[in-house]
Amino acid sequence: MKNNWLLKGLSILGPGIVTAALVFGPSKMTITSKMGADFGFELIWVIILAIFFMLIFTNMSARIGQYNNDSLLTLIRKKIGKFGSIFIGAGIFLVAISFQAGNSTGVGIALGEATGIDTKIWILLFNVLGILLLFFRSFYQILEKVMLALVILMLISFVITMIVIQPSFNHIAQGFVPHIPEGSTGLIVAFIASCFSLVGAFYQSYLVQEKRRANPGDQSIEKHAQLSSTVGILILGVMSAVVLICAASVLNPAGIKVNSASEMAMALEPLFGSSASHLFLVGLFGASFSSLIGNAALGGSMLGDALGLKGNLNNKYVKMLIAVVMIFGAIISLMFSHLPLELIVLAQSVTIFLVPFTGIAIYWIANSSDIMGEHKNNMFQKIVGLLGILLVIGLAVINFKVLLLS
Repeated sequence: MKNNWLLKGLSILGPGIVTAALVFGPSKMTITSKMGADFGFELIWVIILAIFFMLIFTNMSARIGQYNNDSLLTLIRKKIGKFGSIFIGAGIFLVAISFQAGNSTGVGIALGEATGIDTKIWILLFNVLGILLLFFRSFYQILEKVMLALVILMLISFVITMIVIQPSFNHIAQGFVPHIPEGSTGLIVAFIASCFSLVGAFYQSYLVQEKRRANPGDQSIEKHAQLSSTVGILILGVMSAVVLICAASVLNPAGIKVNSASEMAMALEPLFGSSASHLFLVGLFGASFSSLIGNAALGGSMLGDALGLKGNLNNKYVKMLIAVVMIFGAIISLMFSHLPLELIVLAQSVTIFLVPFTGIAIYWIANSSDIMGEHKNNMFQKIVGLLGILLVIGLAVINFKVLLLS
Protein backbone atom coordinates (compact mmCIF):
# COMPACT_ATOMS: atom_id res chain seq x y z
CA MET A 1 0.00 0.00 0.00
CA LYS A 2 2.84 2.41 0.87
CA ASN A 3 4.50 1.79 -2.49
CA ASN A 4 1.21 2.44 -4.29
CA TRP A 5 0.80 5.72 -2.39
CA LEU A 6 4.35 6.78 -3.28
CA LEU A 7 3.92 5.91 -6.97
CA LYS A 8 0.61 7.78 -7.06
CA GLY A 9 2.25 10.84 -5.49
CA LEU A 10 5.12 10.79 -7.96
CA SER A 11 2.67 10.38 -10.84
CA ILE A 12 0.69 13.43 -9.71
CA LEU A 13 3.90 15.50 -9.84
CA GLY A 14 4.57 14.45 -13.46
CA PRO A 15 3.88 17.69 -15.40
CA GLY A 16 5.90 19.82 -12.98
CA ILE A 17 8.80 17.38 -12.98
CA VAL A 18 8.89 17.42 -16.80
CA THR A 19 9.10 21.22 -16.80
CA ALA A 20 11.89 21.21 -14.20
CA ALA A 21 13.88 18.66 -16.21
CA LEU A 22 13.26 20.59 -19.44
CA VAL A 23 14.50 23.92 -18.04
CA PHE A 24 17.48 22.52 -16.09
CA GLY A 25 19.77 21.74 -19.02
CA PRO A 26 23.56 21.89 -19.54
CA SER A 27 23.47 25.63 -20.28
CA LYS A 28 21.73 26.26 -16.93
CA MET A 29 24.36 24.14 -15.16
CA THR A 30 27.13 26.12 -16.86
CA ILE A 31 25.69 29.52 -15.92
CA THR A 32 25.06 28.40 -12.33
CA SER A 33 28.57 26.92 -12.04
CA LYS A 34 30.06 30.20 -13.26
CA MET A 35 27.97 32.18 -10.76
CA GLY A 36 29.42 30.11 -7.91
CA ALA A 37 32.96 29.96 -9.28
CA ASP A 38 33.20 33.70 -9.98
CA PHE A 39 31.18 35.19 -7.10
CA GLY A 40 31.00 32.51 -4.41
CA PHE A 41 27.72 32.39 -2.49
CA GLU A 42 26.78 36.01 -3.22
CA LEU A 43 24.25 35.24 -5.97
CA ILE A 44 22.05 32.64 -4.25
CA TRP A 45 19.36 35.34 -3.96
CA VAL A 46 19.19 35.51 -7.78
CA ILE A 47 18.01 31.89 -7.85
CA ILE A 48 15.25 32.71 -5.35
CA LEU A 49 14.11 35.70 -7.42
CA ALA A 50 14.02 33.76 -10.71
CA ILE A 51 12.27 30.77 -9.14
CA PHE A 52 9.64 33.04 -7.54
CA PHE A 53 8.59 34.54 -10.88
CA MET A 54 8.87 31.18 -12.65
CA LEU A 55 6.54 29.71 -10.02
CA ILE A 56 3.92 32.42 -10.58
CA PHE A 57 3.82 32.00 -14.37
CA THR A 58 4.05 28.21 -14.34
CA ASN A 59 1.07 28.08 -11.97
CA MET A 60 -0.84 30.45 -14.27
CA SER A 61 -0.15 28.16 -17.21
CA ALA A 62 -1.05 25.04 -15.21
CA ARG A 63 -4.35 26.65 -14.24
CA ILE A 64 -5.11 27.42 -17.89
CA GLY A 65 -4.52 23.77 -18.81
CA GLN A 66 -6.42 22.62 -15.73
CA TYR A 67 -9.68 24.43 -16.51
CA ASN A 68 -9.73 24.39 -20.33
CA ASN A 69 -10.02 21.70 -22.96
CA ASP A 70 -8.54 23.94 -25.65
CA SER A 71 -4.76 24.29 -25.79
CA LEU A 72 -3.12 27.59 -24.88
CA LEU A 73 -2.24 28.36 -28.51
CA THR A 74 -5.84 27.60 -29.51
CA LEU A 75 -7.09 30.06 -26.87
CA ILE A 76 -4.64 32.67 -28.18
CA ARG A 77 -5.81 31.98 -31.73
CA LYS A 78 -9.41 32.58 -30.66
CA LYS A 79 -8.45 35.83 -28.93
CA ILE A 80 -6.19 37.51 -31.48
CA GLY A 81 -6.18 35.32 -34.58
CA LYS A 82 -3.73 32.95 -36.27
CA PHE A 83 -0.72 35.26 -36.37
CA GLY A 84 -0.19 35.27 -32.61
CA SER A 85 -0.36 31.50 -32.27
CA ILE A 86 1.86 30.86 -35.31
CA PHE A 87 4.41 33.43 -34.07
CA ILE A 88 4.73 31.70 -30.69
CA GLY A 89 4.55 28.12 -32.02
CA ALA A 90 7.02 28.61 -34.88
CA GLY A 91 9.28 30.76 -32.68
CA ILE A 92 9.53 28.11 -29.98
CA PHE A 93 10.28 25.49 -32.65
CA LEU A 94 13.18 27.58 -34.03
CA VAL A 95 14.60 28.19 -30.56
CA ALA A 96 14.30 24.47 -29.73
CA ILE A 97 16.26 23.50 -32.84
CA SER A 98 18.86 26.21 -32.22
CA PHE A 99 19.62 25.02 -28.68
CA GLN A 100 19.16 21.28 -29.19
CA ALA A 101 22.79 20.84 -30.21
CA GLY A 102 23.86 21.99 -26.74
CA ASN A 103 21.78 19.24 -25.14
CA SER A 104 23.28 16.60 -27.43
CA THR A 105 26.77 17.86 -26.75
CA GLY A 106 26.11 17.77 -22.99
CA VAL A 107 25.14 14.08 -23.18
CA GLY A 108 28.25 13.28 -25.22
CA ILE A 109 30.65 15.17 -22.92
CA ALA A 110 29.19 13.75 -19.69
CA LEU A 111 29.43 10.14 -20.84
CA GLY A 112 32.63 10.68 -22.83
CA GLU A 113 34.46 12.12 -19.81
CA ALA A 114 33.16 9.34 -17.54
CA THR A 115 33.93 6.42 -19.88
CA GLY A 116 36.72 7.60 -22.18
CA ILE A 117 34.60 6.65 -25.22
CA ASP A 118 34.30 9.13 -28.11
CA THR A 119 31.58 11.72 -27.36
CA LYS A 120 30.14 11.38 -30.88
CA ILE A 121 29.17 7.76 -30.21
CA TRP A 122 27.16 8.81 -27.14
CA ILE A 123 25.55 11.70 -29.02
CA LEU A 124 24.40 9.38 -31.78
CA LEU A 125 23.29 6.61 -29.41
CA PHE A 126 21.15 8.78 -27.12
CA ASN A 127 19.54 10.71 -29.96
CA VAL A 128 18.55 7.39 -31.53
CA LEU A 129 17.22 6.30 -28.13
CA GLY A 130 15.25 9.55 -27.85
CA ILE A 131 13.68 9.01 -31.27
CA LEU A 132 12.86 5.38 -30.41
CA LEU A 133 10.88 6.60 -27.39
CA LEU A 134 8.52 8.30 -29.84
CA PHE A 135 7.39 4.89 -31.11
CA PHE A 136 5.71 4.06 -27.79
CA ARG A 137 1.95 4.41 -28.04
CA SER A 138 1.63 6.69 -25.01
CA PHE A 139 4.62 8.96 -25.46
CA TYR A 140 3.61 11.29 -22.62
CA GLN A 141 3.64 8.50 -20.03
CA ILE A 142 7.09 7.38 -21.22
CA LEU A 143 8.30 11.00 -21.21
CA GLU A 144 7.06 11.49 -17.65
CA LYS A 145 8.73 8.32 -16.34
CA VAL A 146 12.05 9.10 -18.07
CA MET A 147 12.04 12.68 -16.78
CA LEU A 148 11.17 11.59 -13.24
CA ALA A 149 14.04 9.07 -13.25
CA LEU A 150 16.48 11.68 -14.57
CA VAL A 151 15.40 14.32 -12.03
CA ILE A 152 15.86 11.81 -9.18
CA LEU A 153 19.27 10.93 -10.66
CA MET A 154 20.25 14.61 -10.78
CA LEU A 155 19.04 15.33 -7.25
CA ILE A 156 20.92 12.36 -5.80
CA SER A 157 24.17 13.12 -7.65
CA PHE A 158 24.20 16.84 -6.85
CA VAL A 159 23.14 16.51 -3.22
CA ILE A 160 25.72 13.76 -2.52
CA THR A 161 28.38 15.91 -4.23
CA MET A 162 27.42 18.81 -1.95
CA ILE A 163 27.60 16.57 1.15
CA VAL A 164 31.08 15.41 0.12
CA ILE A 165 32.19 19.03 -0.33
CA GLN A 166 30.78 20.15 3.08
CA PRO A 167 29.93 23.81 2.32
CA SER A 168 29.82 26.57 4.95
CA PHE A 169 26.21 27.13 6.02
CA ASN A 170 27.08 30.63 7.27
CA HIS A 171 28.26 31.54 3.79
CA ILE A 172 25.14 30.02 2.25
CA ALA A 173 22.94 32.12 4.56
CA GLN A 174 24.80 35.29 3.53
CA GLY A 175 23.94 34.54 -0.10
CA PHE A 176 20.25 35.12 0.61
CA VAL A 177 20.90 38.86 1.04
CA PRO A 178 20.44 40.69 -2.31
CA HIS A 179 23.74 42.11 -3.50
CA ILE A 180 25.17 42.75 -6.96
CA PRO A 181 28.95 42.16 -6.98
CA GLU A 182 30.97 44.15 -9.48
CA GLY A 183 31.05 42.42 -12.86
CA SER A 184 28.16 40.05 -12.08
CA THR A 185 25.40 41.78 -14.06
CA GLY A 186 25.86 39.66 -17.20
CA LEU A 187 25.62 36.38 -15.28
CA ILE A 188 22.58 37.62 -13.31
CA VAL A 189 20.77 38.55 -16.53
CA ALA A 190 21.72 35.24 -18.17
CA PHE A 191 20.54 33.18 -15.20
CA ILE A 192 17.21 34.97 -14.75
CA ALA A 193 16.55 34.81 -18.49
CA SER A 194 17.19 31.05 -18.57
CA CYS A 195 15.62 30.05 -15.23
CA PHE A 196 12.59 32.34 -15.49
CA SER A 197 11.74 30.44 -18.67
CA LEU A 198 8.40 31.66 -19.97
CA VAL A 199 8.64 29.15 -22.81
CA GLY A 200 8.88 26.36 -20.20
CA ALA A 201 6.03 27.92 -18.23
CA PHE A 202 3.93 28.14 -21.41
CA TYR A 203 4.39 24.41 -22.02
CA GLN A 204 3.11 23.54 -18.53
CA SER A 205 -0.52 23.94 -19.67
CA TYR A 206 0.11 21.37 -22.42
CA LEU A 207 1.67 18.91 -19.98
CA VAL A 208 -1.33 19.19 -17.66
CA GLN A 209 -3.67 18.45 -20.58
CA GLU A 210 -1.47 15.58 -21.80
CA LYS A 211 -1.57 14.12 -18.29
CA ARG A 212 -5.36 14.35 -18.31
CA ARG A 213 -5.61 12.66 -21.72
CA ALA A 214 -3.29 9.87 -20.59
CA ASN A 215 -5.38 9.26 -17.45
CA PRO A 216 -9.05 9.85 -18.33
CA GLY A 217 -11.37 10.03 -15.36
CA ASP A 218 -8.60 10.59 -12.80
CA GLN A 219 -9.85 13.61 -10.83
CA SER A 220 -6.60 13.95 -8.86
CA ILE A 221 -4.81 15.23 -11.98
CA GLU A 222 -6.92 18.38 -12.22
CA LYS A 223 -7.02 18.75 -8.45
CA HIS A 224 -3.23 18.69 -8.09
CA ALA A 225 -2.17 20.43 -11.34
CA GLN A 226 -0.85 23.53 -9.58
CA LEU A 227 0.76 21.50 -6.79
CA SER A 228 2.63 19.58 -9.49
CA SER A 229 3.96 22.75 -11.09
CA THR A 230 4.92 24.22 -7.70
CA VAL A 231 6.90 21.16 -6.63
CA GLY A 232 8.59 20.91 -10.04
CA ILE A 233 9.77 24.52 -9.99
CA LEU A 234 10.96 24.23 -6.37
CA ILE A 235 13.03 21.18 -7.42
CA LEU A 236 14.46 23.32 -10.25
CA GLY A 237 15.47 25.88 -7.64
CA VAL A 238 17.05 23.29 -5.35
CA MET A 239 19.14 21.80 -8.17
CA SER A 240 20.31 25.27 -9.27
CA ALA A 241 21.22 26.22 -5.69
CA VAL A 242 23.13 23.00 -5.05
CA VAL A 243 25.23 23.40 -8.21
CA LEU A 244 26.02 27.01 -7.28
CA ILE A 245 26.94 25.98 -3.71
CA CYS A 246 29.27 23.24 -5.00
CA ALA A 247 31.02 25.71 -7.32
CA ALA A 248 31.19 28.39 -4.63
CA SER A 249 32.67 25.96 -2.09
CA VAL A 250 35.34 24.41 -4.32
CA LEU A 251 36.15 26.59 -7.32
CA ASN A 252 35.79 30.12 -5.93
CA PRO A 253 38.35 29.75 -3.09
CA ALA A 254 40.82 28.17 -5.53
CA GLY A 255 40.27 30.91 -8.10
CA ILE A 256 39.27 28.35 -10.74
CA LYS A 257 37.18 29.70 -13.62
CA VAL A 258 34.80 27.46 -15.58
CA ASN A 259 33.26 27.87 -19.02
CA SER A 260 31.19 24.68 -18.97
CA ALA A 261 29.58 22.29 -16.51
CA SER A 262 31.97 19.52 -17.61
CA GLU A 263 34.93 21.72 -16.61
CA MET A 264 33.45 21.94 -13.13
CA ALA A 265 33.29 18.15 -12.95
CA MET A 266 36.98 17.94 -13.92
CA ALA A 267 37.87 20.61 -11.34
CA LEU A 268 36.33 18.49 -8.57
CA GLU A 269 38.59 15.50 -9.25
CA PRO A 270 41.94 16.78 -7.90
CA LEU A 271 40.29 17.82 -4.63
CA PHE A 272 37.74 15.08 -4.00
CA GLY A 273 38.78 12.22 -6.26
CA SER A 274 37.21 10.65 -9.33
CA SER A 275 34.04 9.66 -7.42
CA ALA A 276 32.98 13.30 -6.94
CA SER A 277 33.84 14.10 -10.55
CA HIS A 278 31.83 11.13 -11.82
CA LEU A 279 28.89 12.00 -9.56
CA PHE A 280 28.76 15.47 -11.09
CA LEU A 281 29.04 14.02 -14.60
CA VAL A 282 26.06 11.77 -13.81
CA GLY A 283 24.11 14.92 -12.96
CA LEU A 284 25.29 16.59 -16.17
CA PHE A 285 24.12 13.57 -18.16
CA GLY A 286 20.70 13.71 -16.45
CA ALA A 287 20.37 17.43 -17.18
CA SER A 288 21.46 17.01 -20.81
CA PHE A 289 19.37 13.96 -21.73
CA SER A 290 16.24 15.26 -20.00
CA SER A 291 16.57 18.57 -21.87
CA LEU A 292 17.32 16.71 -25.10
CA ILE A 293 13.97 14.91 -24.92
CA GLY A 294 11.96 17.69 -23.26
CA ASN A 295 13.22 20.46 -25.55
CA ALA A 296 12.39 18.39 -28.62
CA ALA A 297 8.90 17.55 -27.30
CA LEU A 298 8.32 21.24 -26.55
CA GLY A 299 9.44 22.45 -29.99
CA GLY A 300 7.59 19.75 -31.94
CA SER A 301 4.31 20.02 -30.06
CA MET A 302 4.26 23.84 -30.20
CA LEU A 303 4.78 23.93 -33.96
CA GLY A 304 2.26 21.10 -34.36
CA ASP A 305 -0.35 23.07 -32.45
CA ALA A 306 0.41 26.23 -34.42
CA LEU A 307 -0.19 24.22 -37.61
CA GLY A 308 -3.53 22.95 -36.30
CA LEU A 309 -2.36 19.51 -35.11
CA LYS A 310 -3.54 20.25 -31.54
CA GLY A 311 -0.05 19.68 -30.11
CA ASN A 312 -1.01 16.16 -28.98
CA LEU A 313 2.15 14.16 -28.24
CA ASN A 314 0.56 11.01 -29.64
CA ASN A 315 -0.17 12.65 -33.00
CA LYS A 316 2.13 11.02 -35.57
CA TYR A 317 2.88 14.34 -37.27
CA VAL A 318 3.79 15.96 -33.95
CA LYS A 319 6.10 13.00 -33.26
CA MET A 320 7.73 13.62 -36.64
CA LEU A 321 8.34 17.27 -35.71
CA ILE A 322 9.82 16.17 -32.36
CA ALA A 323 12.13 13.81 -34.24
CA VAL A 324 13.15 16.67 -36.57
CA VAL A 325 14.32 18.72 -33.56
CA MET A 326 16.39 15.76 -32.29
CA ILE A 327 17.87 15.00 -35.71
CA PHE A 328 18.92 18.61 -36.39
CA GLY A 329 20.39 18.91 -32.90
CA ALA A 330 22.38 15.70 -33.34
CA ILE A 331 23.68 16.68 -36.79
CA ILE A 332 24.84 20.11 -35.56
CA SER A 333 26.43 18.57 -32.47
CA LEU A 334 28.28 15.94 -34.53
CA MET A 335 29.50 18.51 -37.08
CA PHE A 336 30.71 21.15 -34.61
CA SER A 337 32.52 20.91 -31.27
CA HIS A 338 30.23 23.60 -29.89
CA LEU A 339 27.05 25.42 -30.84
CA PRO A 340 27.74 27.51 -33.97
CA LEU A 341 27.71 31.27 -33.36
CA GLU A 342 25.11 31.78 -36.10
CA LEU A 343 22.67 29.49 -34.30
CA ILE A 344 23.25 31.25 -30.97
CA VAL A 345 22.53 34.60 -32.64
CA LEU A 346 19.39 33.17 -34.29
CA ALA A 347 18.13 31.73 -31.01
CA GLN A 348 18.85 34.97 -29.14
CA SER A 349 17.18 37.07 -31.85
CA VAL A 350 14.01 34.99 -31.84
CA THR A 351 13.95 34.73 -28.04
CA ILE A 352 14.29 38.50 -27.52
CA PHE A 353 11.00 39.10 -29.30
CA LEU A 354 9.32 35.81 -28.44
CA VAL A 355 9.65 35.64 -24.64
CA PRO A 356 7.89 38.93 -23.71
CA PHE A 357 5.04 38.07 -26.08
CA THR A 358 4.80 34.57 -24.55
CA GLY A 359 4.64 36.01 -21.03
CA ILE A 360 2.00 38.55 -22.03
CA ALA A 361 -0.04 35.74 -23.66
CA ILE A 362 0.01 33.60 -20.48
CA TYR A 363 -0.85 36.63 -18.33
CA TRP A 364 -3.63 37.80 -20.65
CA ILE A 365 -5.36 34.41 -20.89
CA ALA A 366 -4.99 33.79 -17.13
CA ASN A 367 -6.63 37.21 -16.50
CA SER A 368 -9.44 36.62 -19.01
CA SER A 369 -12.86 36.32 -17.33
CA ASP A 370 -14.55 34.75 -20.37
CA ILE A 371 -11.93 31.96 -20.54
CA MET A 372 -10.99 31.38 -16.90
CA GLY A 373 -14.16 32.51 -15.09
CA GLU A 374 -13.73 32.24 -11.33
CA HIS A 375 -10.28 30.70 -11.83
CA LYS A 376 -8.72 33.85 -13.31
CA ASN A 377 -5.79 35.58 -11.61
CA ASN A 378 -6.38 37.09 -8.19
CA MET A 379 -5.00 40.51 -7.27
CA PHE A 380 -1.68 39.14 -5.98
CA GLN A 381 -1.14 37.13 -9.19
CA LYS A 382 -2.05 40.16 -11.31
CA ILE A 383 0.45 42.44 -9.53
CA VAL A 384 3.32 39.92 -9.40
CA GLY A 385 2.59 38.75 -12.96
CA LEU A 386 2.82 42.33 -14.19
CA LEU A 387 6.14 42.78 -12.39
CA GLY A 388 7.35 39.55 -14.04
CA ILE A 389 6.44 40.85 -17.48
CA LEU A 390 8.23 44.14 -16.80
CA LEU A 391 11.30 42.14 -15.70
CA VAL A 392 11.21 40.07 -18.90
CA ILE A 393 10.82 43.17 -21.08
CA GLY A 394 13.80 44.73 -19.25
CA LEU A 395 15.88 41.60 -19.91
CA ALA A 396 14.80 41.68 -23.57
CA VAL A 397 15.98 45.29 -23.90
CA ILE A 398 19.35 44.43 -22.29
CA ASN A 399 19.78 41.36 -24.53
CA PHE A 400 18.80 43.36 -27.61
CA LYS A 401 21.47 45.97 -26.82
CA VAL A 402 24.10 43.27 -26.27
CA LEU A 403 23.14 41.55 -29.55
CA LEU A 404 23.15 44.85 -31.42
CA LEU A 405 26.56 45.83 -30.05
CA SER A 406 28.04 42.40 -30.82
